Amino acid sequence: EITFDRFHVVKLLNEAMNQVRISERKEHDALKGHKYTFLRNRENLTNKQEVSLAEMIDLYPTLGQAYRLKELFNDLWSMPDKVSAEAFLKQWCEEVEKSKISAFMKFVKTVRSHWSGIIHFVETKITNGILEGINSKVQLAKRRARGYRNINNFINMIYFLCGKLKFDYPLGFT
Repeated sequence: EITFDRFHVVKLLNEAMNQVRISERKEHDALKGHKYTFLRNRENLTNKQEVSLAEMIDLYPTLGQAYRLKELFNDLWSMPDKVSAEAFLKQWCEEVEKSKISAFMKFVKTVRSHWSGIIHFVETKITNGILEGINSKVQLAKRRARGYRNINNFINMIYFLCGKLKFDYPLGFT
């Protein structure tokens, strides 16, 4: 079964949050310089950022609602099982529809089209971080060589770099 990595789902959510911030920013100059105040999780904010966040949430209700929805969505990752995760996600999607924030409505459309993969992540907690790391090593091998004469040499180099081969050299002479 397909699993959608938490990182990529949160990335899409942050893009939706940023779109809301940008649209509000066009109307209000006071929001300038506060991009990461809205993109960071609340527990990672400095005291100064927390104070300015509270002020901006009071001044700009749409932005405050979007931030609340973003923070609420992150509770999905701590759900204990599939049933509670599905119930939570369904409720969250209804909250977004009530808010009528277009960037989040678009995100909800994406969530609904990839529903089972997102829920499957909550069940399995499988990420594709290891695959991303291997892909990084493959790209490094490709850049280092500036091209291989044939595909077999390239494949052998990938096995060499990613295979964690251990080469023991003799310590002394016999």
